[in-house]
Amino acid sequence: MLFHLAARAQTGLAAARQGPALVPEPRPDQWLLRTLDVLPDVRAPHVRRGKATVPPGGEEGAHRNRPRTRGRRRHLERHGLAQGRRRAQAHDHAERVEARGRSTPQPAERTAQERSLTDPSRWYLSTPIYYASGDPHIGHAYTTILSDVLARFARQDSTEVLFLTGTDEHGPKIQDEAERRGMQPLQLCDLMAERFSAAWTTLGISHDRFIRTTEAEHKAVVTAFLQRLWDRGQIYQGVYSGWYCIHEERFWTEKDLGQDNTCPDCGRPVNYLEETNYFFKMSEYQAALIAHIEQNPDWIVPEIRRNEVLGFLQKPLGDLSISRPKSRVPWGITLPFDEDHTAYVWVDALINYLTASGAIDATKPADEQGFGEVSESWWPCDLHVVGKDIITTHAVYWPTLLMGAGLPVSKQLLAHGWWVVGDTKMSKSLGNVIDPLALSTKFGPDAVRWYLLREMPTGADASYSIDRFLARYGELANVLGNLARRVISMVGKYRDGVVPDSPGTGLDQEIEATFESARDAMSRYKVHEALASAMDLARTANGYVEDRQPWSQAKDPLAASDLDETLVTLCRVLSALCALFQPVVPEKMAELAALLGLARVPTLDEALADSPVGRSVSKGDPLFPRVDAP
Repeated sequence: MLFHLAARAQTGLAAARQGPALVPEPRPDQWLLRTLDVLPDVRAPHVRRGKATVPPGGEEGAHRNRPRTRGRRRHLERHGLAQGRRRAQAHDHAERVEARGRSTPQPAERTAQERSLTDPSRWYLSTPIYYASGDPHIGHAYTTILSDVLARFARQDSTEVLFLTGTDEHGPKIQDEAERRGMQPLQLCDLMAERFSAAWTTLGISHDRFIRTTEAEHKAVVTAFLQRLWDRGQIYQGVYSGWYCIHEERFWTEKDLGQDNTCPDCGRPVNYLEETNYFFKMSEYQAALIAHIEQNPDWIVPEIRRNEVLGFLQKPLGDLSISRPKSRVPWGITLPFDEDHTAYVWVDALINYLTASGAIDATKPADEQGFGEVSESWWPCDLHVVGKDIITTHAVYWPTLLMGAGLPVSKQLLAHGWWVVGDTKMSKSLGNVIDPLALSTKFGPDAVRWYLLREMPTGADASYSIDRFLARYGELANVLGNLARRVISMVGKYRDGVVPDSPGTGLDQEIEATFESARDAMSRYKVHEALASAMDLARTANGYVEDRQPWSQAKDPLAASDLDETLVTLCRVLSALCALFQPVVPEKMAELAALLGLARVPTLDEALADSPVGRSVSKGDPLFPRVDAP
């Protein structure tokens, strides 16, 4: 999915040619990132190793691997995932003009620079799986919509995608919340998984798999993964002494505590615990992890998060507690080598990325499970999309666990910012969350998607306000919606609803520049920049209407061919905008495609080669109807 293309499309038309006015931008300093406090030691600063340290045979006792027989395509078929389209041969601008009107436009070939680092024809990305102790909020929605937009854009560029999301369903917080509600833990998980799944359906999320950590397949993969670490001598038993926050499900050192022995993250009281745990030898992989980050500068993006992780790794890395006593946390996956312990919820949750990839076939004997033959699966994951508050978990714990198991680490990690209200992070624990479903009910899902992706620069924090929401919605209505209404109305009025025969090349350079700009921005995960480029093209088209004045051309019999050229050019732009905006506002772009006489939203390459000549357009309801402030 990594395309590397040219710079932003043309902007800067004279004010009179801009069409509707620009949406006022937030203060420049609003996007300044606050340095994230380096997370404290949450591993095992006070560990006493017990007698049970490594299994007999140690490293030599690790299972040998056999060649895999189950391929990636079989894994896809098992989960009903769609197959991607194969890329076609390249063609230049002249060929695209000539190709318009063909039934199957030929998509443009990516250059070597534009191709993925490994296999450009497929792409695996994930959201974090969300904790099933409460309802989805706008922070969850942003992460998932951002991932969905990236997935949809990749599909628009003829890439086969595996897009994963789901729910994290084990741990003491689930136990406590279920007890508070008078439910069994699994009943609570069933309820919350359904709510998250329904929310993503409402918001137009196109995930390929929704995984739950209570699924039998996932439990089997967790068991196999932990057994492999144990067999390789990467796990030992010890005693942990420290301060524990049940709400955050993490240990803290005394120096990290807030006032009156409170959790520095959530402010709740912590309890002092001393208990036997199993530990992963994370400290042994510190040097390898630092080297990997330094040798792969784009492994963590944006750069500020990469620097935070490197700063975190400047101090000695402890070992990671990977279990809890079953007597205290029975709601979890039992360790395969000690039935009195359950897997630490974070370790259990991280392994979901492997479960969905098909890298481990836990239905087979240990020496046939597929470790080391991951090329046949979707592993390694191409991109984990996470919030900046869980970057240490994904950039330190997860890669070292994979190293310990002898598996390749994920290819890239994107850590986005927080939605805040005022200066306070939006979170369930603080009770200041915004319900995305309530917004969707009033404004529609595409309006929510547009606002979240247009307003927040990827990687930065953003402040939610209803005024900014309405301003961004107005941008959709006044620029894109107004353009579509004007063009379709003029084709209906001047050419009886049928697009006339003309080359329609008046804005070809602007269309191609915008596509390049959008691809470049998306290659850097700068979705807000891609959307700005697309909106600039819509503004340019509105300016083109003012320049050409088709209402005057329609009155002049000698200007009939000029009018045809104007209308075809504008219909070409609408087809291009339909493809560009589809990842973010898919419902509305499906409506626009139907109004333009298209069977479906075109891909990027189909839009570049599109000829609207002869198609019948139809007037419909406004794409973005007027809304009133609540």
